[in-house]
Amino acid sequence: MLLVALTGNIASGKSTVAKLLVARGATLIDADVLARRAVRVGTRGYDAIVSRWGRDVLAPDGVLDRAALRRRVFGQPDELHELNAIVHPEVERMRNELVAEARARGDRVVVCDIPLLFEANLTEGFDRIVLVDAQRPVRLERLVRDRGLREPEAMQMIAQQMPADLKRARADFVVDNDGTRESLERRVDEVWRALAAEAAAGARSGDSLTLAPPHG
Repeated sequence: MLLVALTGNIASGKSTVAKLLVARGATLIDADVLARRAVRVGTRGYDAIVSRWGRDVLAPDGVLDRAALRRRVFGQPDELHELNAIVHPEVERMRNELVAEARARGDRVVVCDIPLLFEANLTEGFDRIVLVDAQRPVRLERLVRDRGLREPEAMQMIAQQMPADLKRARADFVVDNDGTRESLERRVDEVWRALAAEAAAGARSGDSLTLAPPHG
């Protein structure tokens, strides 16, 4: 099984690329989905968050209001660290369980969508890293246009993440997503063919193949 980490800075289009990879045969494990599960009502994560930040971060029906919580910790590094310390270990536990299940099923390419892969030092254990990127002005425009953010808030969100250039240097594949949909799909096709070929090579050798770093 080939285990792939998919990452990208905010508004890069990572979720779109994830869907395209699934359409081509990948198994997807989405960190955001797991993060939502980790803070459902009745979980330890939910109880810890309410204990720390109070009921002001809850919606009227009692579920966690993620937007309200995000506003509480936004621009507060210490509080963000506290939140991550609650959520991230549970997300990692669930991810490891799903990876083990995929391996047991015989899935050939498993893609873990992890937005903060580099920031959280989660690169170890993956066979390949795919980075989705777009130029900063394009990402800023998407945040303002598609998510209704004010430009100063959008700029601050972009600034809080590791610069894309540092991530590009550490990725095995880069998918640039500031062109047309057709060009994006062509690039995803190229990346998918490479990943599928490596997975097939690993299967033929009993998953003992040491994969050489690709180019592109």
